[in-house]
Amino acid sequence: MPLNPLRQKLKSNQGTLGLWATMECASITEIAVTLNLDWVVVDMEHGHLDYKDAMDHIRVVRETGTSIIIRVSDIREDCIKRALDMGAHGVILPLPRSAADVERGCHFGRYAPRGARGIGGERAVKWGLGFKDYLQIANEETMIIPMIETREAAEDIDNILSIEGLEAIFLGPADMSATYGHLGEWEGGDVAQLNLDLRAKAAAKGIATGVVGTSIDDAKKRQEQGFQMIALGSDAGLLIRSLQQALGALGRDIKPHLWF
Repeated sequence: MPLNPLRQKLKSNQGTLGLWATMECASITEIAVTLNLDWVVVDMEHGHLDYKDAMDHIRVVRETGTSIIIRVSDIREDCIKRALDMGAHGVILPLPRSAADVERGCHFGRYAPRGARGIGGERAVKWGLGFKDYLQIANEETMIIPMIETREAAEDIDNILSIEGLEAIFLGPADMSATYGHLGEWEGGDVAQLNLDLRAKAAAKGIATGVVGTSIDDAKKRQEQGFQMIALGSDAGLLIRSLQQALGALGRDIKPHLWF
């Protein structure tokens, strides 16, 4: 099994499907693995998850075909280093506003001489038992994925896409919409077209683009548009979506669930 199954799939131009984990129960990720989902993102930027919660999710995917990515809380050395030392296959960088922000995240996620990640004897290296094997391939196999979700990042996208070793970006439509003056909308104004333009620019450089599907129909549309990383939704969102469908069918009034 390669260190990072997701990276291998994207390199062979496969479309991949994943899940956004926002709750602490690692059984959620275990179900994703059982269903052969390609990846799980554990969200430590929003909500209540801590490192122990993230570790429980990470443990589930060892030596499976599912990759696990941590959406860190900030583009800081400690956030990125700890997530990778726990054994994550990569990190998502939240709210970068420039190529310099993304470069900083890459620097923290790579060992010398390419970066400044410190060498430790933690879970990623199997407590030292897989030390050399991991260090030989970690810089190449670890994915540093910027979340393109600000107007500033969109305007600097050409420089971001030129960063050495960048293999994927992920789009954040809600925050992007807010930075263009459409707070509370998923793809307000011209953001829907902007996201397609960003995907096309990335594809021209061989870089995959990810996005969250807001429904089954939306996920199908994203496949047709060429997105290679599509989240089927979040754990909480999918539960709400399913319950609302059942409640509506049984005659209950339901509140709209707008996003994922």
